[in-house]
Amino acid sequence: MCANNDAIRAIMLKAYDMGMTTGEYAFFNIQLFDSDYFGDSGWRRNDENDEKAKEAYRAMMTLTLRKPDSPEYKNFSIEVKEHALKKYGYSFEKHHQEVNSFVVAFHDAVVLYAIALNETLSAGFEPTNGEEITKRMWNRTFKGIAGVVSIDANGDREADYSLLDMTDEETGTFEVVGNYYGASKEYEEVGKINWPGGKAPPDIPVCGFEGCPIPTEDPGIRPLEIALSTMCSLLLIFAVVIALVVRRYKYEAELANMSWKIKWDDILFDQKDKKKLSGSRLSIAPSQASGGSGQSVWGAQRQIFTVIGYYKGNIVAVKRVEKPKIELNRTIRTEMKKMREIQHDHVTKFVGACIDSPNISIMTEYCPKGSLQDILENETIELDDMFKCSIMYDIVKGMHYLHNSPLETHGNLKSSNCVVDSRFVVKLTDFGLTEFRSCDEAGIDPEDEFKYYQQQLWTAPELLLSPKKGGTVKGDVYSFAIIVQEIIHREGVFWLANIELSPKEIIEQVQYGKAAFRPTLQRDLCPNDLFSLVDRCWAEEPSDRPDFDAIRSVVRKFNKSEGGALVDTLLKRMDKYATNLESLVEERTAQFHEEKRKSEELLYQILPRSVANELKQGNPVRPEAFESVSIYFSDIVGFTKLSSMSTPIQVVDLLNDLYTCFDAIIDNFDVYKVETIGDAYMVVSGLPIRNGDFHAREISRMALKLLEAVRTFKIRHVEDEKLKLRIGIHSGPCVAGVVGLKMPRYCLFGDTVNTASRMESNGEPLKIHISQSTRDILESFGTFVLEHRGQIEMKGKGLQTTYWLLNEMPKNGIRDFKYKELSV
Repeated sequence: MCANNDAIRAIMLKAYDMGMTTGEYAFFNIQLFDSDYFGDSGWRRNDENDEKAKEAYRAMMTLTLRKPDSPEYKNFSIEVKEHALKKYGYSFEKHHQEVNSFVVAFHDAVVLYAIALNETLSAGFEPTNGEEITKRMWNRTFKGIAGVVSIDANGDREADYSLLDMTDEETGTFEVVGNYYGASKEYEEVGKINWPGGKAPPDIPVCGFEGCPIPTEDPGIRPLEIALSTMCSLLLIFAVVIALVVRRYKYEAELANMSWKIKWDDILFDQKDKKKLSGSRLSIAPSQASGGSGQSVWGAQRQIFTVIGYYKGNIVAVKRVEKPKIELNRTIRTEMKKMREIQHDHVTKFVGACIDSPNISIMTEYCPKGSLQDILENETIELDDMFKCSIMYDIVKGMHYLHNSPLETHGNLKSSNCVVDSRFVVKLTDFGLTEFRSCDEAGIDPEDEFKYYQQQLWTAPELLLSPKKGGTVKGDVYSFAIIVQEIIHREGVFWLANIELSPKEIIEQVQYGKAAFRPTLQRDLCPNDLFSLVDRCWAEEPSDRPDFDAIRSVVRKFNKSEGGALVDTLLKRMDKYATNLESLVEERTAQFHEEKRKSEELLYQILPRSVANELKQGNPVRPEAFESVSIYFSDIVGFTKLSSMSTPIQVVDLLNDLYTCFDAIIDNFDVYKVETIGDAYMVVSGLPIRNGDFHAREISRMALKLLEAVRTFKIRHVEDEKLKLRIGIHSGPCVAGVVGLKMPRYCLFGDTVNTASRMESNGEPLKIHISQSTRDILESFGTFVLEHRGQIEMKGKGLQTTYWLLNEMPKNGIRDFKYKELSV
């Protein structure tokens, strides 16, 4: 036996209960040196089993490295203790420890190297010639701290060992009863071995290791008894054969059973109208797809992408298999049989499969709360230590079942393949059906390189180097350790502190790195036992990883849901989820109101407020006629030439700067901006809210302010160039209404619109051209300075009398010379 002393004590107590410590067997405990790992080597623990353990330990001896007793070793030990205390502040006395024998071996190793190095240099070789130095180390004997050190022809040290036995049955202490010297290959008897039963048990039991032989038949047995025995034997053999045949028949019948086969047309993808959407890819809610095989998100804004359907009234998760066709060979039938037998609380139920090309897919139980990966990466979902341990324990129970099931392995364990059902229980999915899923034509798309390597971040190093269909038991253990690190840190899969590496770089480090390359696991975030467990689970050597039996015993200690507290834990899960959901609802409600406010503001920018309110209430907006409005048109003279000298980006910046300036000005007047097309700018006053004859005054005042602003406007990319704005205004009746549904526009119709456009096109740069009707309205205010232009010919209108709007002066009669100067 070689283990820590608590395990040794448990074994010996069990051996005592089985009656194996009375002398028939002898037990040897290998404890080469003292270590904290081995613990207390004695039998006493001050519990009710002490006396039984003392009696059991009589049948056990301990084999250990011989502890030297020479003066050189004692002096060396004293110096080591003094050096440790002085140099590193470590006290052997405080920790009740002695100097380990390996420390002496390290010292002797340096001495051996020095001897071999001196001989190598004396022979004329370089000190870097490892081969020559090694030759001079083998087949050598020299005096070391611990005594004679002997190295054999293979370079192995011939060590010295001591055998310890319980020599005093009253005190139960172990003493050295014999020493073995490796250099001389001699055994030295120091004391007498106290064998249980008084003597050493035989090397081979009296009846051998398989038990004593059955006595031969009594020659006196009668023929009738022989016949009866023969008949019974034949009947027994016949019954066994029949049982095997029936079992074989049932097995073949199960293989031939096609109840798992689902027709694609039997799956409904829309429960409301029962429409069959062949080949569609649907998500449970309209949101961003994020890969993986999980399902909806746990009350969060993200949504894992999946396909769901309705089969026989139940919701199922549909996973497509990119394969041209399926041949129902015996291997696939066997896989289907195994999948139908899988039934466990922490494993998704297999519903069936579709082999109708091109809709080859697998249907499994649907878990509405989503995948574990999405839950961990969603910062709005809070997970305390109890919840995290519960998640780990659910995974462990599912994996323990799979490893003891006919499937034997999962092979694709990752956080995206751990899903959460409506009771907040984690279940495993995407396992089994290795041959059914395999596709010889599958290749790696270079554009999907990131996703390809990301999906391998859970894969064990040995499987990266040599992939195996269906995975391995130890590979699943490695994947579990990666998931535990995800659960603890919630920073994504294979999170590395202070390091930024792509998935491809990580996989290359795991495959070919000199040291074991693993994600960051901070010790202060998890208990020591869990930290040690994860460290063993992702060990580089698969044989060093524990199985899920051992993992379950460790994780069970951290889970508070064992025993009678299962219901309490479930209620706590639901309560925590409800609390988290309430906070999410409040947050989403606030976000909704903010987005609603923004959308309303944008709607009011596109449509007049009164029209927008009607549309929001769902009322139709009918076209409306207005008896008198004033319409403003303007454009930039020479804009085409300026555009040809500018880049498209510069033209956009110019118009954006100009119209931003104009929009800020028109907010001060009772006007509504209809639209901008290129350099054209259209504004109206008097609708949709009527304002009497004030529409002409508001438009005119606005035009004067815009003309004033454009004179000082700077073009960013051509600062010496001045914009020459040409403005036209006309007043008259028009009709206004909303046009279109996809992008509704509030448009004006009528001859007034055309006339206003003609007033602008027949005007002059940096002047405001107004019609006779507008002039008549402005005259009623008595504040505007107008200049008669005369009659001009307008297309489609004939001769029209028009005017220039120069300025506006206050009603006290004093002219505003600022406006007069600007209009010159």
